[in-house]
Amino acid sequence: MELGPITLIPIGKVESALLEALCPALEQTFDAECRRGMPLALPEKAYDPRRRQYNAEEILRLLPAPVRRRVLGIVDADLYVPRLNFVFGLADIVERRALIALARLRQEFYGLPAEPALFLQRMIKEAVHELGHTYGLGHCTDPLCVMAFSNTLGDTDRKAAAFCEHCRRRLKGK
Repeated sequence: MELGPITLIPIGKVESALLEALCPALEQTFDAECRRGMPLALPEKAYDPRRRQYNAEEILRLLPAPVRRRVLGIVDADLYVPRLNFVFGLADIVERRALIALARLRQEFYGLPAEPALFLQRMIKEAVHELGHTYGLGHCTDPLCVMAFSNTLGDTDRKAAAFCEHCRRRLKGK
């Protein structure tokens, strides 16, 4: 099911080890080469000081629009879109680019002790979910499918890092 390469682009300060952990998971899930792209600066114009968050739509527009491949931006900050309090990620289906936000995936964001293994699981799930949108997949009604909508971290923790059979068939048809 070779789906074309995926390029990871760190935006702002993102630990290199996170990208190294994410690439193999994406390669296995999508049967696609994963590589690192040139980092981008976190745009200050996207920051809303009243909300103390960055506008995900503005950051997503900074990512290159690839041809025959996918781009995933990774931001270690808290993101929002105007109609929501926060987002774990965002995708541009037409331009085949997506973005994930790491801040709210960390236990420390909520004043809890760090759980690195749980954080990595969450990061992988959100990356697969947002990239799934770039392949034309919508939100799935199966709460265990990685394409299920995550309104809370509980939703993210409950779902698998894999596609349900229905979404897998749709993905293979791409």
